[in-house]
Amino acid sequence: MALGWVVFLLLVGGSEALESSQVFNVSQRCMNDTNTFLWEINQDKPKEYAVLMYDAFGKMGSNVEGGNINQPGLLQQCRSTVGPSFSGQYCQVFLKQGAVQYFIGICVPDSCEEQDVRTLVQYSRLQFNQMSLIPPLPPILINQSTQEMIMTHCLSDTIHPHASEVACLFVCCVMIAIPLAATLFTSIMRSEHSGAVSPTLEFSHLNSGLNIYGTLKTNGSFCSEKTSSTLEENNSTSPVQLCISQSCVNGCLQAFSLQTTSQGIFSSSSSIPGGGYSSLNGIRVLSLLWIICGHSAQFPVINNLDNYKIWKKTVESSPVYVLTISGPVFLAVDTFLLLGGLLSARSLLSSIDKAEDKLSTSLVVNYLLKRIKRVQPLHLFIMCLTISLISLVQWGPYWFPFIDTMMDCKAYWWANVLLISNLLPVHEICIPWTWYLSLDFQCYTTTPLLIYFYRLNRSIFAVVAGGLLLTTTVASAVITALLQLPVFQPSTMTSENYVLYYYVKPYTRYGPFLIGILTGIYLTTKKTQLLKQKTHAAIGWFCCLSLMAVLVGVAYVLRETPAYLSLPHALYQGLHRPLWALAVSWIILACEEGYGGFIKKFLSLSFWVPLSNISFACYLVHPVFIILYNGLQETPIHYTDINFMYLFFGHLVLTVVVSYVLTVLVEKPYMLLKQSSI
Repeated sequence: MALGWVVFLLLVGGSEALESSQVFNVSQRCMNDTNTFLWEINQDKPKEYAVLMYDAFGKMGSNVEGGNINQPGLLQQCRSTVGPSFSGQYCQVFLKQGAVQYFIGICVPDSCEEQDVRTLVQYSRLQFNQMSLIPPLPPILINQSTQEMIMTHCLSDTIHPHASEVACLFVCCVMIAIPLAATLFTSIMRSEHSGAVSPTLEFSHLNSGLNIYGTLKTNGSFCSEKTSSTLEENNSTSPVQLCISQSCVNGCLQAFSLQTTSQGIFSSSSSIPGGGYSSLNGIRVLSLLWIICGHSAQFPVINNLDNYKIWKKTVESSPVYVLTISGPVFLAVDTFLLLGGLLSARSLLSSIDKAEDKLSTSLVVNYLLKRIKRVQPLHLFIMCLTISLISLVQWGPYWFPFIDTMMDCKAYWWANVLLISNLLPVHEICIPWTWYLSLDFQCYTTTPLLIYFYRLNRSIFAVVAGGLLLTTTVASAVITALLQLPVFQPSTMTSENYVLYYYVKPYTRYGPFLIGILTGIYLTTKKTQLLKQKTHAAIGWFCCLSLMAVLVGVAYVLRETPAYLSLPHALYQGLHRPLWALAVSWIILACEEGYGGFIKKFLSLSFWVPLSNISFACYLVHPVFIILYNGLQETPIHYTDINFMYLFFGHLVLTVVVSYVLTVLVEKPYMLLKQSSI
């Protein structure tokens, strides 16, 4: 009789479990495993797996008022847990409580799909001692006690790369393998040459490496002979010659081999093409350090600080933090635009002089192709590398919401190839920090037109340049006024319109590049010095440094985001970037004309030159390390000045080391590759 009741209860319990799983739309296995876990943790002495799963649930910590609202739990502990018929699976529940949004990490059986987890949470089935395992924040901290579920997300512990991601990884491997192979061939050839091997035999290893069997003919071609298969046309065999230009092979080997590309990287001689302008090396490196320092602070601030409000209050209160992420937004970018305009004008004018003072269409085409060859190989390599890393890395709980929005490459990779990514909405940019390369190239294409007007008629040139400068200034001011944009960071980080309509667009950022072009034209074509007295130089330095200080200080005065059309915000937005570029151009001019004093000595130190040589790679590489560091965190980062300083120096060291490698393997070979060798 007792056995009959037991069977009856089991049947009833089983039917109720089945019924409940159907009502709550949860799979039967998920429901059973979840009930097993919940039953176990409610025992007096639960098993170890249940204790570990319960312990992996996120729980409220201290400093909620300071911004520590997320409750990540323990991802790895959850995944390492093994139950009777299931393993632990880490999921995140994103909630809204009043105006506060946060997430809680939970550990559920791996038999549950994402939809199952959502249903379990929605119907409050995850309980311990009749209390929810996902409790709301207490009323003493949050006025609204009702939780609203936004979404659930389960982090997979397996890697499933798509075909596009595998293709990107393959491209990266090929781009690294080519220079390594060229280095090996070059070493073999040099070792044979040192052994006094004849010229014909000198290339024998090269031939075999290319699977071409033949001899080096006296006519300057590297040829091979092999017997072709029976031809369909005449049903006979004939020798087929495969000839490769000897100069082509030599040129490619020389361009891609490390023996060539590694030369000069650590040289202390000026890296500026054509020599001169030694102060530009220091200005470039200091601007790069400013950007890396800002990104090192910006990326963790986006999503995984446990004291965000304390950080925000600290950086908003003092201009000392302008070097991280406070005050005007990344004025170092405008310095880079100024340098780009200056060097583009100098380069084109130099090419015109070599072409017998003719600005032809072919010269302009070669000028633009040279720029593409300079920028695109490393740019596309970093794009492929980042896409591959995203698919191969098992991200932590803090980074997943930003992966799709920041790395939307499957649909918009072509914009990076065409260098127009900054024209897309910001949330559609593939590898978001590469927007600058698109902007720089778009500005670069205007240099030939301005040089043409300069050579045609100085009055027309002045009207065109003045009109462009006025247009970009007015555009920035009008957009800021109409959209009520902030001019102060970190306020700009919470304004989507700031980046979408202002920060990355060529019609708002062209001013510094144009000032760079004007500076480059003057420095290249000047006959006499502009500064002839120390008094003039002293006045210039006072105005320059005062202007820089005012531009930084006014941003703190205008720190509040305008709630209505604000003329001061609009004027500042329209003027501060061209004025900053004007101040930096004065520094360059004063240094070049002998009035730089100790500032020129500092900016011209040989120490800056090797870092300047790898600055382009540093700009592209450093966000990858920052993303990896932040994305792999399982717990929030705590802001202190010393913590952020160590983050900056850690990212910097890794960036410099890897940038050197990528400069010699990827960037420099294509710069050395001459058109005749292609």
